[in-house]
Parts: sequence; C-alpha cells; structure tokens
Amino acid sequence: MSYLVEDAARIRAAVPIGTDVPDGADDLFLLYAVLMNVKGEKVTARDVHDAWTAWMELRGQTHESMKRFAELSPDTQAEDEPFARAIRTTAQQLQRPGDRPLEA
Repeated sequence: MSYLVEDAARIRAAVPIGTDVPDGADDLFLLYAVLMNVKGEKVTARDVHDAWTAWMELRGQTHESMKRFAELSPDTQAEDEPFARAIRTTAQQLQRPGDRPLEA
C-alpha cells in the first residue's frame, strides 16, 4: 500500500459524518491525497471540485455540475467544502503544508 492510499484513507476518515460520499470513491480520495500532498492546508473547495470533475471524466460519467466552479450555484459550491476541510485537517495533522521547496 502506498503513502497515497494511506493518505486517502486518512482524508476519508476526516470527512464529517453525514456528508454524501459518492459510491466507489476510492480513486476520488486518491486524487484528494494528491491535492493534500501538493497544496496541503491551502486546498480549496474549487480544487476539490476540479478533482471530482476529473474523477467523473475518468469514470466516463456526466453530471450537471461538471462545469467550472465559478459557474456553480453557491449551494453546489458548498458541497465541496466538507472534503476540502477534511483535506486541510489531515494535512495539518500530518504537517504537510503543501509549500515544500521544489526538488531538483
């Protein structure tokens, strides 16, 4: 098991109870783990939405919310915030600020 799988599990565990998690979301949480390792506590709901849209594309699915974040209603935008919060919380716990220096 890679560190990304472990990070994805940590993020999933940090999602608030009662949040609607899509079925078969293991790959989505892997994308969230990448976001955490790249952006850390700077992850936004927009980042989460972009990852979700990419995940939907990879699954060959369509959805009315597969448009730019700014084009979504405030209520729809708010649906991404619990996931962004879970990523930020996990990054903070793991001390992954997302602003590591570039490696050569």
